[in-house]
Amino acid sequence: QVQLVESGGGLVQAGGSLRLSCAASGRTFTSSRMAWFRQAPGKELEFVAAISGSFGNINYADSVKGRFSISRDNAKNTLYLQMNSLKAEDTGIYYCAADVLGYVAQYWGQGTQVTVSS
Repeated sequence: QVQLVESGGGLVQAGGSLRLSCAASGRTFTSSRMAWFRQAPGKELEFVAAISGSFGNINYADSVKGRFSISRDNAKNTLYLQMNSLKAEDTGIYYCAADVLGYVAQYWGQGTQVTVSS
């Protein structure tokens, strides 16, 4: 059974940092394109960042470029999102996803709450 479990969310002041982790189990995701999405209260799901499996190609939403960094540790089957210079508008539930094609994913985590106070 494939599982993605996010951790690292919390409450932080504007300008602060958080590091999210997503531990994958049930199979290896070495060649899987993985991504982070987020959903703010009352808004639609939004793409944040993605990283491919084979060559590590990375994409970011314009809203997080220069502030967020996605990475992965294939030996640990874990995906990360380093978030710096956080803003109130970064508040939302952050979801990890695997086997991502465009904005569609085969597997989703349960989400972790990130709240940025201004």
